[in-house]
Amino acid sequence: MPRTAVVALGGNAITRNGQSGTYEEQARNARAMAAAVCALRDAGWNVVLVHGNGPQVGNLAIQQDEAASIVPALPLFCVNSMTQGQLGSLLGLALLAEGRGRLPGVVSVVTHVMVDPADPAFDRPTKPVGPFFTEDQARRLAAARNWQITKDGDRGFRRVVASPKPVGIVEVDAIRALIDQHMIVVAAGGGGIPVMAGDRGLEGIDAVIDKDFTAQRLAASVNADALVLVTDTAKVHLDFGTPEQRAIDEMTVDEATKHLNDGQFPDGSMGPKIRAAIRFIKEGGRTAVITTADRAGPSLDAAGTHPDDATGTRIVGVRA
Repeated sequence: MPRTAVVALGGNAITRNGQSGTYEEQARNARAMAAAVCALRDAGWNVVLVHGNGPQVGNLAIQQDEAASIVPALPLFCVNSMTQGQLGSLLGLALLAEGRGRLPGVVSVVTHVMVDPADPAFDRPTKPVGPFFTEDQARRLAAARNWQITKDGDRGFRRVVASPKPVGIVEVDAIRALIDQHMIVVAAGGGGIPVMAGDRGLEGIDAVIDKDFTAQRLAASVNADALVLVTDTAKVHLDFGTPEQRAIDEMTVDEATKHLNDGQFPDGSMGPKIRAAIRFIKEGGRTAVITTADRAGPSLDAAGTHPDDATGTRIVGVRA
C-alpha cells in the first residue's frame, strides 16, 4: 500500500526573495517544486501538498488597497481563498507538466480550517500581513477599517492579525477520498481559510494560520506516514550563526523538545517547523523531515542508501 507524505512549502518558494512576483517567475519556481513532488511520487508516495502564500497575499492586498476607491476591498479570509485558487492552479499545471501523463490526477482543494474563537491569539494579534504604510496612512486605515497596526522594523507600519492554531480541516473527508484514488492533492493553501461556527453555519474570520501547523494537523487527520517541511536550508542547525554551528542529521522527539526548550529554535525561525514536527510524531506519525525540496525524497528513503550530504534533518520517535 502506498505511503502518504504531506509536504509543506512556503510562499517564498513560489515568489523568491528579490523577485517581484510575476506570473513567469512564479511558474518557473512552481516547476522546480513539481519536480521534487513527482520524485516522491515516483518513489511510491501518495503526496498532499500544502503551500504558503505570504508574498502572494501581500501583493494581492496591495492591489485591493490601490483599487479600493473603485472596487470594494474584500476581507482577508477572502483574499486567502483567492490565492488558494491562484496557487492551486499554478502548482497543478506545473505538476501535470512534470508528470508527463503518468499521474492519475492532480486536484486542488479550496480548504477551510476550523479555529477556536477562545484561542488567546485573538487577543494578541502578531502576524504582519499586506503592504507597508507610513505612520499617517497606518493611523487612518486603523481608524477606518478597525485594523491593528504595528511598526515593522525600519520599513514602516503594517497591519497585524491573529494567528490561531488550527483545530480541524473542514474538507478532510474529501481529501482522504482523493488520496485513496492516488491523486496528488494540493490543499490548505496559506494555512487554510480560517473559519469558526456562527449563527448561519461556518463563517470566515480575518486571521492567518501558520501553514506548518496546518500541514501537521492535516497530516495527522489523514494518517500520513511522513510530514515534510520544506525550507531553504538543507538541514536544521544547533547554535546557528555561531562558530559552534553544526548540522543535525536526525533527532528524536525528546532531543528536539530539549533543544526547543533550550532556545535553539526561535519562533521567528525554525521554531514553528520543529513544533509541528514534534506534534506530528507524538500524534502517531512516523517521520518528519525539515529540508530543501530536492532533498525530500532522499530524506524519506527508509533504506538509508543516500549519504548525509544528500538528505535533510529527520525527526523520529526513537532511533532504529
